[in-house]
Amino acid sequence: MSARVPTRADRASRSTRTDPSDPSDPSDPSSPGSKSGSRSGSDSGSGSGSRPPFRSRFRFRIAGADLSASVTVFLIALPLSLGIALATGAPLQGGLVAAAVGGLVVGRLGGAPLQVSGPAAGLTVVTADLIQLYGWRTTCAITVCAGLAQLALSALRVARSALAVSPAIVHGMLAGIGVTIALSQLHIVLGGSPQSSAVANVKGLPAQLADLHPGALSVSAFTIVVLLAWPRIPGRGGRIVRKVPATLAAVALATSVAAVVGVNLPRVDLPSWRNHALPELPEGPVLGLIAAVLTVTLVGSVESLLSAVAVDKLVAARKEPAVRIPRARLDRELFGQGSGNVLSGALGGLPITGVAVRSSANVAAGAVSRNSTMLHGLWVAVAALLLVPVLDLIPLAALAALVMVVGIQMVNLVHLRSVKRNREMLVYAVTLAGVVFTGVLEGVAIGIAVAVAVAMHRLTRTRITVTERNGVHRIRVRGQLTFLAVPRLSRILQEVPQRADSVVELDGSFMDHAAYEALHDWQTAHLAQGGTAEFTGRAGGRIAEPTTELQSCCRPWTPWRNHHCGEHPAAEATREAAVAEVSGASPSSDVASADLPATEPTAPGATPVNATTVSATTAGATPAEATAPGATASGPGPFDKTAPSVAPTRPDAPTPPGDHPSENHLPEGHASGDPSGNLSAHINALNATTPRVTEPHPGRRTVGGASSRQLASGISSFQRNTAPHVREELARLAREGQRPSQLFLTCADSRLVTSMITSSGPGDLFTVRNVGNLVPHPGADGAHGTGDDSVAAAIEYAVDVLRVQSITVCGHSGCGAMQALLNTPDVNGEPRTPLRRWLRHGQPSLDRMKSKRHSWARISGRLPADAVEQLCLTNVVQQLEHLRAHDAVARGLADGRLELHGMYFHVGEAQAYLLADGSTTGSSGGGDEEVFNRVAPTALEGSRA
Repeated sequence: MSARVPTRADRASRSTRTDPSDPSDPSDPSSPGSKSGSRSGSDSGSGSGSRPPFRSRFRFRIAGADLSASVTVFLIALPLSLGIALATGAPLQGGLVAAAVGGLVVGRLGGAPLQVSGPAAGLTVVTADLIQLYGWRTTCAITVCAGLAQLALSALRVARSALAVSPAIVHGMLAGIGVTIALSQLHIVLGGSPQSSAVANVKGLPAQLADLHPGALSVSAFTIVVLLAWPRIPGRGGRIVRKVPATLAAVALATSVAAVVGVNLPRVDLPSWRNHALPELPEGPVLGLIAAVLTVTLVGSVESLLSAVAVDKLVAARKEPAVRIPRARLDRELFGQGSGNVLSGALGGLPITGVAVRSSANVAAGAVSRNSTMLHGLWVAVAALLLVPVLDLIPLAALAALVMVVGIQMVNLVHLRSVKRNREMLVYAVTLAGVVFTGVLEGVAIGIAVAVAVAMHRLTRTRITVTERNGVHRIRVRGQLTFLAVPRLSRILQEVPQRADSVVELDGSFMDHAAYEALHDWQTAHLAQGGTAEFTGRAGGRIAEPTTELQSCCRPWTPWRNHHCGEHPAAEATREAAVAEVSGASPSSDVASADLPATEPTAPGATPVNATTVSATTAGATPAEATAPGATASGPGPFDKTAPSVAPTRPDAPTPPGDHPSENHLPEGHASGDPSGNLSAHINALNATTPRVTEPHPGRRTVGGASSRQLASGISSFQRNTAPHVREELARLAREGQRPSQLFLTCADSRLVTSMITSSGPGDLFTVRNVGNLVPHPGADGAHGTGDDSVAAAIEYAVDVLRVQSITVCGHSGCGAMQALLNTPDVNGEPRTPLRRWLRHGQPSLDRMKSKRHSWARISGRLPADAVEQLCLTNVVQQLEHLRAHDAVARGLADGRLELHGMYFHVGEAQAYLLADGSTTGSSGGGDEEVFNRVAPTALEGSRA
């Protein structure tokens, strides 16, 4: 048998649907995947009768989704822009100018295609202070200078550094700004005028409450009620009216009610554009102006970049439309924000930032490119020029109520819970209070200082406790071990009695030289007095690392493994001598003792306990996939539990320079006596002087080689480290019986650890493993009556007796069974071995791959790497089809209590893929593809076969 590797030409000949994950940029009209780009390519290559390429190059097409989204964002931005301008004390036209420039300029030049920019509440307090100090025209000049500063930061490519600010500081800053906005607008809601600061607004509130304006209060209350109730209107009618944004509905209804009732209230007064104020040269103290520019630059940049990151998350979580939106380019976004601020300030507009409210509305409305943002700016400009008589009808109290609600919502409860969960409430509260009482720049500076102090406190805080149980003194050290903790550590260590067994448990990630020397000196003295000392991590496991890359074939997870890929001769001789001394045998005897590991895993249960396993066939195969660099083809498996205290090397390998069998082997960073800050390396160095020797059973000799020692060592390590942690759960399962939720059918390949890749534990999975993850068809010869019925029996037992809720067929890359199907011809008359008889159940998968009636199974976003991967993917789909033919499975599917899932695990990438929803597993046509989607580390999307 042979198979051809699929090519792109073959795929073009098949009638399949377009991959939704096309890497083209839909936001760029010139990208290959966009409509205009595709049309341009077809026009240019269609012959002499086609249109000239230059005509299609400048064609501007707008998707219907972008058009509708732009209208939605415009209806939200218009009242908010007026309200923010009112809150800052700026001319109301300044808010409209900023909104138009934010849409047209930043929308075109920015790096976040779906982010909407304009005047934002985050800069309201800063702008209001600047207007009071310097006047409106100077504030416009400050906005221009802030834009130039943002352009300089963009050229320096430092946008990512803004994300290094603690989220508690950012959320505290926004919450403080929101509180300040709400306090100032509350005075307008009550019919008065805001004061110059948040403290003055609080002090003036009693007098304002004593002098209420009924008309303003009524309109404001009506606006707030509509704003909060509009998204909650129930029923079919509610779904229809909710298409109108709540902000527009609240302002429009409040304006209509005020006009009908005839309430006499201050209203919007847009002066003629002929009298619009433009910037002037800044006047005032130089240091004050520099501080103002830095404040606008800092707050605007941080808010814009954080909003861009939030928009990326919203786009990634969006299901429809299925258009790939490129991730935000933060340096380009900073360039767009700077350009917008330069132009907005020059035209007499407010400072511009990315606005989360409008951006989220843009994403929710289904925008697919930056055209929606640009169109929203166009609609704002048109409204500012043509709808002035309509805008003059809006009561200022309605706009103030709208902005007050926005300010209150800036104190986000979700952010508050997140900050509390991460123990950052102190930083959050101090930043909030600092912004309210001192100002934005000063509040942020205070928050940063408190955050640094909290971090230093946590770094230097170390808790040391001592407990005694069964004669063993356990010293627990929580936190980082630095020289500051050495006096307290030494005092507690001296309290351990002489000749006592002791364990020092270090729970941290850093240890400096002073702490290492203190522990080493105490250990030496304690051992000399006849005691024992062992150093462990938090889980109680001894930790070791390989000394150098030249000496070890183990990978970085060595503490998790029992990898003995070439023992060091000195280590082997030491082990034999130790065993001989205990058992009375000569060191040169052929008697092999149990392995004597000097290390243990870093966490209990590091090797997951296998779930219930049923071996469906006794045949085995070794996958013909290349061995990982640095590993031996016949070495032990990669998930054993312990590692030798001396880094293993090949017995015939030359000794590296400076390494002699008689020298004491220390971990990397300790060979020269200069310990590094790596805590694992320190523990390894301390434990290197106190190896543990396990005495074999008296009178019993174990005959065998390295494999038997490795097996015994692994089991012993399980009994010592993992069994105590799972014994209670296993005892419960023994009493209650197994009740797994899933039948997991996968290959017998040793590289697939089902409990690890599914994060499952004892009793979760009922596992069936065989060569090739095959499910013999019920009608296949030998599936019933004769031959191997183990798979069918396991399926019947799992579905009818255990009542599992789902069945997963899991294939993997580099499957040796699939390679055998592709490369081994079936010669009639040739004797069939058990393996070849078993692999005949995979022949339908090979036939399916060669058939033109079925589209090829593939991984989303790319073609199969080769014919073997193509067959591995196809085999999963075919075995799901075989599953449906089993009576027990058919009944479960008909009753709706059973689900089938397809899964593919790429061993080299350590990446799982799930068969997408709606993929066909038994259709005779080739209309749909079987697509395996990548499982992201952040979210697991369901996949039903």
